[in-house]
Amino acid sequence: MPVPQHALQDTSAGSSVVLAAAAHGAVDFITARGGDPERVAAVAGLDLRRLETPTDPIDLHGYCGLFEEAARQTKEDNFGLWYGQQFEPHMLGLIGFIALASPTLGEAVKNLAHYFPLHQSGTRTRLFAHDGLLHLEYQIVDGRIAHRRQDAELTMGMFTNVFRHCLGRGWAPEEVHLEHAAPQAPDAHEHAFHAPVFFGRGSNRLVFRDDQLDRPMPGADPQLLSLLRASLTRVAQTTQLAFKDRLTGEIRAHLAIGDVKFADIAAALKMSQSALLRHLEDENIGFARLVEQVRREQARAYLAQRHIAVSEIALLLGYSEISAFSRAFKRWEGVSPNQYRATAQTQAL
Repeated sequence: MPVPQHALQDTSAGSSVVLAAAAHGAVDFITARGGDPERVAAVAGLDLRRLETPTDPIDLHGYCGLFEEAARQTKEDNFGLWYGQQFEPHMLGLIGFIALASPTLGEAVKNLAHYFPLHQSGTRTRLFAHDGLLHLEYQIVDGRIAHRRQDAELTMGMFTNVFRHCLGRGWAPEEVHLEHAAPQAPDAHEHAFHAPVFFGRGSNRLVFRDDQLDRPMPGADPQLLSLLRASLTRVAQTTQLAFKDRLTGEIRAHLAIGDVKFADIAAALKMSQSALLRHLEDENIGFARLVEQVRREQARAYLAQRHIAVSEIALLLGYSEISAFSRAFKRWEGVSPNQYRATAQTQAL
């Protein structure tokens, strides 16, 4: 099957949003795990009443925060993983029904990649081939949303269940990639996906073979598919991310895969290097300073997770040597990473 390359679809300047169907059953799921949905939603800045209408847009930052806070309050580190594993395609609303109504599994995956940014703005999804395998890639590109581990894991579970709806519960991808650092209990992820899971990658993706993509979807309905596509296009929020937020998002995405190179960021933004330089000058943004700011914020977040070794944090932030990271961190905070972590732990007691 031909594999399209789908570019970022930003959805008027303002906050990124996701249709409320993406939180289907979240209140019950939080409750079942001993959490208080009202308290969780209050910390995340969400009004639970907004979750009642599947086609209502809700703030994406708040949506991601809902699951991060649910993981914290319930003390279930893999909250997003398990929420995504039980999330069937029909629960996802219009984008889920588009996949279900597609004629074949291959078309369902192509439609998922193509239309998902209408379901959720500030997001990039792509379907592409590499080294004889297909990759279904998902990434939030809104640079304001830094804490999104739970969202990444639940979304990969949602995507996996599109395949399993057609091929059975035993289907497994070849690999799963996640952009965040490995959690304390990574074995649970391989158990959930029945596949090797790699952390600290440049994006979130399912990697799979193309040998079953011609299988018919059980609920294929061409007429319904056409109506669903039109409906999603009609309700989609067309918000355009501010330049700095898009730029920050691309910098964050490139950190874990090595040095953040100006040319690579320009290419990711679909700009020439001269055009990117003009944008930076027009908005008085220093590129190197912004890269350092993102690294500093990420370093603090990683150091708060005590199971992540300082040497791993250095790699996740694009440093080839731990000594270079330690020098940079001491310049930012006045103390070494280990001293910062020890002080934070003492203050938390």
